[in-house]
Amino acid sequence: MAASSPARGLVTRLLKALTGLLGGTLALFGIGSGARAAPLPPDRAEGLYHIYHGGGLTSQGPALLVRKNMSDRLALSGQLYVDAVSNASVDVVTTASKYSETRTELGFGVDYAVRDSNINLAITSSKEPDYRADAVSLDVAQETFGGMTTVNLGFTRAADKVGRSGIGYFDQAKHWQYRLGVTQILTSRWVASANLEGVSDSGYLGNPYRAARVFGAAVPENLPRTRSSRALNLRVIGDLGSRDSVRGSYRYFWDNWDVRAHTVEGGYSRYVGESFLLDGFVRYYKQDKASFYSDNAQVQNLYVTRNRQLGTYDGVTLGGKATYDWKKVAGQYQMKLNGGLEVLRYRYSDYTDLRNGSPYNLNAVVLQLYVTASY
Repeated sequence: MAASSPARGLVTRLLKALTGLLGGTLALFGIGSGARAAPLPPDRAEGLYHIYHGGGLTSQGPALLVRKNMSDRLALSGQLYVDAVSNASVDVVTTASKYSETRTELGFGVDYAVRDSNINLAITSSKEPDYRADAVSLDVAQETFGGMTTVNLGFTRAADKVGRSGIGYFDQAKHWQYRLGVTQILTSRWVASANLEGVSDSGYLGNPYRAARVFGAAVPENLPRTRSSRALNLRVIGDLGSRDSVRGSYRYFWDNWDVRAHTVEGGYSRYVGESFLLDGFVRYYKQDKASFYSDNAQVQNLYVTRNRQLGTYDGVTLGGKATYDWKKVAGQYQMKLNGGLEVLRYRYSDYTDLRNGSPYNLNAVVLQLYVTASY
């Protein structure tokens, strides 16, 4: 739906004001402003259906995205994401009963191009029976050095309401996320990027349904009410010159809960004929446990959790994607059919499956089918 002229004018004035506030920050990095406006992406619509199945959890639902350019500098977007969850995972069946619920997320975004910068302002809100999350994000992408370098700055402010079935909302959590990234064209065929992310969380950061174990007895988990984390991601993409490309990335995560994680990924893409693009990747993940994590604590401490996602584990993911150019009319529109499949396996070295007393392994499959249209 097209916005009215007063609404568009208000959005334009807001984004211009934000540009002025961020201009000083960009200047600190020696980034100048050119006379031209950075081009906005074309109008776009997407429809997706996703399925996750593994570890006793099934999650599925549709997602819709529509993006429309209102002018050569202003674009509006809206999205809908629905996630229907049926949960009988190892966490649930050992401490509670199987449940089903639906999470719905709505989002609205504004893109504004000024000089050689693109600014994105986004608002999202998700709701499920016992949890509500609202967030606002602002991102700026600035081209410099003749378009050879792009600097990205961004932050997200989120607030959650935490509840439990039968008692309603009982606590809250707040999140701040800061992002800084640089993408550099190295040669005519190679591009590299480095991205740094910092997150600060406060409030209720646990799960009211999860229990810890102390001396073999189930007790409510208790986590610190603050957490600070950082992540550095390095990535390189290269064109091999035969309608194919290769990519590699490394990500390091660390926080003040003593969690340390490494992610290494490699991928390969190739055009087949005139209509197909095939892509495959392999990803390895390894994590060390939080300082207060224990499968079965032998000491009564202030903080204790048995959340396996804070334990020690590693895993491999194999994935593939196929894209088919379905319909295309030059200068008018282009439609593509996409399908993606991921198979993952994680091994937990210090989390016991209480049903059989053995170390827990997670096997899962992720399927995505979607249609994209640019016009």
